[in-house]
Parts: sequence; C-alpha cells; structure tokens
Amino acid sequence: MNSKKAPFPETEDEAIPRQHSGPSLAKLLNQRLSRRHLLRGGAAVALSAGLPIPLSAANSTLSSLGFGEIPHGLDTQLHVPEGYQSQVLLRWGDPLFSDSPVFNPAQQTAAAQQRQFGYNCDFIAFMPLPADKRNHQRGLLCVSHEYSSSRMFAHSPRLSAETRTGVELASHGHSVVEIRLQRAAWTVVTNSPYNRRISPLDTWMRLAGPAAGHPRLRTMADPGGTRVLGTLNNCAGGTTPWGTVLICEENFQAYFGGIATEHSEQDNYERYGIGPRHRYRWARFHPRFDLAQEPREPNRFGWVVEIDPYDASSMPVKRTALGRFKHESATVALAPDGRVVVYSGDDQAFEYLYKFVSHGRYAAGADTGRLLDEGVLHVARFNEDGGIQWLPLIYGRGPLSKENGFASQAEVLIETRRAADLLGATPMDRPEGISLQPDNGRIYLALTKNHARAPWQRNGANPHAVNRYGHILEIIPPGEDADHATTEAHWEIFALGGEGANNLPELGPAGWFACPDNLACDARGRLWIASDGATSASGIADSLWACDTLGPGRALSRHFLRAPKSAEVTGPCFSPDQRTLFLSIQHPGGGWPDFNPGMPARPAVVAIQRRDGGKIGD
Repeated sequence: MNSKKAPFPETEDEAIPRQHSGPSLAKLLNQRLSRRHLLRGGAAVALSAGLPIPLSAANSTLSSLGFGEIPHGLDTQLHVPEGYQSQVLLRWGDPLFSDSPVFNPAQQTAAAQQRQFGYNCDFIAFMPLPADKRNHQRGLLCVSHEYSSSRMFAHSPRLSAETRTGVELASHGHSVVEIRLQRAAWTVVTNSPYNRRISPLDTWMRLAGPAAGHPRLRTMADPGGTRVLGTLNNCAGGTTPWGTVLICEENFQAYFGGIATEHSEQDNYERYGIGPRHRYRWARFHPRFDLAQEPREPNRFGWVVEIDPYDASSMPVKRTALGRFKHESATVALAPDGRVVVYSGDDQAFEYLYKFVSHGRYAAGADTGRLLDEGVLHVARFNEDGGIQWLPLIYGRGPLSKENGFASQAEVLIETRRAADLLGATPMDRPEGISLQPDNGRIYLALTKNHARAPWQRNGANPHAVNRYGHILEIIPPGEDADHATTEAHWEIFALGGEGANNLPELGPAGWFACPDNLACDARGRLWIASDGATSASGIADSLWACDTLGPGRALSRHFLRAPKSAEVTGPCFSPDQRTLFLSIQHPGGGWPDFNPGMPARPAVVAIQRRDGGKIGD
C-alpha cells in the first residue's frame, strides 16, 4: 500500500506536521473573539465597542459560579475552594473484591493487581443504581487505567522484568466498582456482584462491525479475527443513552516491539507510530506484542470498546465502525431523528476530529446491539469562514479506492488516519476532551497544544504557531434542535489557553488556564476544564477550571481545583444530583495521597463535595 509517510513518534506532541497552508489569521482571530464577547451581554458589548465597563459588570457577578477562586500554585497537596471538601475514594492497589490482597508495593504480583484498583486512573463514568433500603445513593464507578510507569516499582526495585511486565499488564484496562453514599461520604462496596477488573491479561473482547473477521485482524491466537485479549491505554471515553460505557484505546503503539515480517503493514504501522522505538518490554515475555511473531496484532487495538457495567459476566465489544486511531473521548449525542452520533478526537499533534453517525435510531427499550456497528464515520474539515464539512469515510467514494490501496470498508477503518489524510481533513492541535452542552446541543472540543505548528500552517481553527497553551473550540450543529447527524456545522473559538490570551478584564488572577484536556458539562451547561501539561507550559499545577457557556459569564473561567505537583487532572464526572464531582488524579508526585515513606505516590479517584451538601459550582 502506498501512503503518505511520516515518522510518528511515541509522544503526542512531537508529530511531524503535514502540509496545511493558511494566511495570517490575527484579524480573523480577533473577529471571532469579539463575537464571543458579544454573546456575553451588556458588559461585553461595551468592551467590544471600546466603551468603559460598568463597575457592576467587571466583577464576579457576571458568572453563575458561586465558589471563591483558588490561587495558582505548585505543591504536594490537593486544593479545593473554601466550603468544599475532597475525599480520596480509590487509590492504585486498593481492594475491589472481598478477597483482594492487601496492597504491598514491595511485593507486587500480576495476580494481586488483578484484584486491585489499577494504575493511572483516567476516564470516569458514574452509572446509577437504585437506592438501597436506607435510601443510600448508589452507583457504579467505571474508571479507565491509561498506562503504567516505572514509578510503580520505586519500592520494589528487585522485581524481575517478567514479574514487572505482568504487573504492568494487569494494571491497565478498566475497573467497575460499586460505591455507596453513606453519611455524606462515599464508600467502596467490595462484595458487590457488579465489581470487575478488565485487563489485557485475561479479558476477552469481541470484535464487531465492518472490520471484524478481516484477514488483517487475524492472528495465531485468533485465526478468525473476531476476538481480542484485552484493551490498552484507555483514556477519555463516554456513555450511551442505553446504559453502556465507551472506553477509548489511545496510545496503543507504545506496546509493540520487534520488526514486522509482513511488509504489507509497514506503511500502516508507520502512520500510527509503531516501529523500533517502544515504551514497554512486553514483547520479551508475551509473543502477541512481538511484531515478528504476531505482525497483525497492532491492528486489533486503537478502537472504541463498549462495556455493559451492569453485567459483570458480559463480554466487552470493540466497535470497529468508529474507526481505528488514538481515540480520546467517545461523546454521544442524539440527532433529532434518533440517530446516534459519537464524537472522538485523535490525540496527537496534527491529527483529526471524527464523528460516527449510526444508520439505526435509538429508542428506549429497543435492541441497541448493532447501533454502533452500522453507520458512517466522518472526519472534520474546518473552513476559514467558520463552517465545518463532515467528510464521510466510505470505501469507493472519492480517493478511498483500490487505486489508493483500499480493498474494502474494513480497510478504510483499519487505516482511518490514511483515509482522513486523503480526504483533506484539517490537522488539529491535539484534539482531546469533547463535551456536549445539555441545553443547546453545542459541542466543546479541547485542543491541548501543539509545539510543532509553524506560522504557515496556521488556520482559523488552530490560529497559533507553536501552540504552547492550547485552546477550546465550540462546534454548533445546525438548526434549533441541534442536528448532529448533518454533514455541516459551524465553529467558533470559545477560549484560548495562556495568561492574558482572551483579553477578558473580568477574569480573576487564576482564571486563565493552560493545556486543556478533559472536558465535562454539568447539568446547568457550565463547562469544566481539566488540564494536562500546564506545569511545563506555564509553571502552574494542572488544575480544574469552570465557566459558563452562555450569558454574561460565557468563557469567564474560574479556578476550582489544583492538583498535587506532577499530577494530571482527568475524568471529571458529576453524580446525577450534581452534589459530587469525581476526578482522577493521575501520576501524582510528592508521596500523595498517603505521604507515607512506605508507600509510593498513588494515582487515585477523588470525590469533591460541598460541606453544606449543595450542588457543585452553585
């Protein structure tokens, strides 16, 4: 297969830029930010007209947020506003089952890790359960475990390489655990029949959709190409209206070693960064990660996995119709006619934004088993006039043909990146978190950063050369009913990262953010922004900010939570009553949260509540 080649490295920020020219866009950027101000009400109108801002407008009354902003900083503690409290709910190594062994960082084993909470928690979904007889609030906390790290073995330096590999494998995947609110504190129910650890060691998954069974997905262990052992590098995800969880396989390229004997996959693997450089040593002990022994195994990763959290015996399903790339987010929206739309970013510099539109229509109580297997995947082209064209990735249409090396729709999906290249999609500045505004159906997209964009590569949707601080786009589907299934939409710049970038006089001293990553909208439509990389970009801790999306407080972000040093904030998720905010604190430093010399720093899920029991943010 002939394809446009570029050496894609293991980290998301160092991609080699592909050609995408554009004019100087300072004027266009100012126009778009001015339009954003106009939407904020009278004070913004005065600002855009060059008039003085009334004193009553230039203060916190513009925002619907009721908490006092915390300052920027960098230390070993987790900080929340006055009137709030944080609870460490689940740490790496905590028991998930009544027979789970006690966590011992000096004597780790794969078997123990299989019964414990995994490492580097990321995406969180809270799936409600009926209240118990005492009216205690209950739910299933579904948490992805993105990747392992050498930090895990700081207290066990003599573990053999083979044992470490087993622990690393077991620490990946996903945890499902029942939690219960009792006397204003959440507790883990270790004897719950719902609890489950999903890992690459022992969890079989079914392949479904157009690529299932294709020869390029067949291996010695799975000659039919219909089953895969486990899931890798699960980052942000999503939930469906029918009560399942979608988890995304992101940097899957880092796990494979050796040299593929099948040269037919060479261009495919180069496009995904699979090559001689790799982060893990798993290929030494597990043949399926050795390209010389299983040259097609990487094609079985990079998908979206659907999990039924309410059935611990159910087999997860990899939905190949949603494409194969470094998925970040699988945010679900419903079109007015009931079709299911799934938005997902490809988390690497100069990659693309996608959406899948189902053929079938969702109806409560109807069979949903194939809704995510039959439909059309689209990739976004952002035009300078503020329009978006959603380009369908359909075999036989345009350049997606035999002449360009595609033999079927399955191959278009296996090589989603190359197909999107050929269609002329817009390379973005690391598309990551995606959130749906519940009131008006608008979509918010975090573009974390891109150190490699040159001045001649700027475009309206990615206006900065050397984008160190990232930005957030607002995507507006057409029509009053927000039709997500159409092939056109509109985009606006919602907010820019970096101090002073948004020219908002009302912004507090810690209100500016850097490197937006995961996003979440609360029930009032306010946007919550978690960061990844703010320390290296701006010298501040990674944090959580919040802002209104409508009204006078639109885009006026306020600093809510500050993570311990070295940590990333991920997976913001609200309980249905909006009185608890769950967050993952990933790869913390400074011994957090135990501060015990006998314990390493541990990634953990925290629960944030107001001390008076009120709703978060109000």
